[in-house]
Amino acid sequence: MNYSLIATKLRSKISRFSGELSKNLDKTCQRFIRECLYGILSQESVMLTEIGRSLNSVVPLRKIEERFCRQLAKPQIQQALHDQIARHASNQITEDSLLILDISDVKKQYAKKMEYLAKVRDGSSEKGEIVNGYWTVNVIATRLNSQHLMPVYHGLYSQNAPGFESENDEILDAIDHISHYASNRGIWVIDRGGDRDTLFLPMMRKKRQFIVRLVGNRHLICGNKTASALSLAYECPCPYSELIIKIKHGKEEKYLVSYGYVQVRLPDKRKVPLYMLVVKGFGEKPMMLLTSLPLRRKHSVLRNILQSYIKRWSIEETIRYLKQSYDFENIRVLTYVRLKNLAALLLCALYFITTVIDSASKLKIMASHLLHSAKRVFGIPDFKYYALSDGLCNVFKICPGYVQPCKKDPPGQIVLDFG
Repeated sequence: MNYSLIATKLRSKISRFSGELSKNLDKTCQRFIRECLYGILSQESVMLTEIGRSLNSVVPLRKIEERFCRQLAKPQIQQALHDQIARHASNQITEDSLLILDISDVKKQYAKKMEYLAKVRDGSSEKGEIVNGYWTVNVIATRLNSQHLMPVYHGLYSQNAPGFESENDEILDAIDHISHYASNRGIWVIDRGGDRDTLFLPMMRKKRQFIVRLVGNRHLICGNKTASALSLAYECPCPYSELIIKIKHGKEEKYLVSYGYVQVRLPDKRKVPLYMLVVKGFGEKPMMLLTSLPLRRKHSVLRNILQSYIKRWSIEETIRYLKQSYDFENIRVLTYVRLKNLAALLLCALYFITTVIDSASKLKIMASHLLHSAKRVFGIPDFKYYALSDGLCNVFKICPGYVQPCKKDPPGQIVLDFG
């Protein structure tokens, strides 16, 4: 395997990709984004010192870190990167794409001087302890019968920051942002935290499709009566059955579930028909999924809605990948703007691995080399992005170098991109 050639092609691709991301920013910012993206990918870290070491520069590391800090303080970076990622991804988001939204946490348990530290619930702890940290809104685009996951949004926020209004606004901003670039295509899939009128009503008003898991205490209109979602679920006949296997903590858990549906309406939107898919067998209480997608008495239709929600479980692996492979919880910058910008830069690195590397036939061959260079003892797992990240890191360690700016093509010249 020619590691030198692979490393050279990867640096060229990173340079071209970073140029697309930063084309609306100033030149010093473009250089920073190019170097930072390369450093995150080559070091598997968001620490500025580690990113600086990847450049192999004669400039003292302290000076590189100071330059990075100056650039990270520019508030326009986050918006520019989110805009370009959404624009780049928009062509791949179709009417039946699943846009999985999830709220996660960045634990900074021992931090004291980081700006606008908030109290968050540690999602990685079984007890759900309350610790210092920040919240993140994550959106992953995928398809029902596809293993490909495409990160399209990763926004960091704190309820203690000036200008913060509510978690609902943060969620709606993410939905509006992606929906704008995707021309309202896609189906939004949200867990029980999405069971809020402040989310339902705007999505219904803007005619956005959704699948949201209900808590159960919400009142719905079914026919001529109003009742709680949970009582309607208990009464709902479930003629269809399915064996569901969920991997939890590395172990398989099998569930024999049955499901059916009932047509309902929200009290505040009586004229808009909605449907509640009821799934029995996951626990003592039925699982209730409220959707704007029309349901009918057909096994395949109901099964697709159930599988679309179950697909949401895959985002948990993506968030775990983000924290483990790139050590995001080890982020060290102290100011809020820099934190938000680094979160956006990490999104770009994830998008490069999950989408750009796998976008062309020659890049797929390169990806197979990266998977091989990861040197996994027990082969490549279903979630291959861990191995791709390790492969990138190994290639750049074997053949270190500096990522050069991508030369602009002369006007009118046809570009032949060989990956």
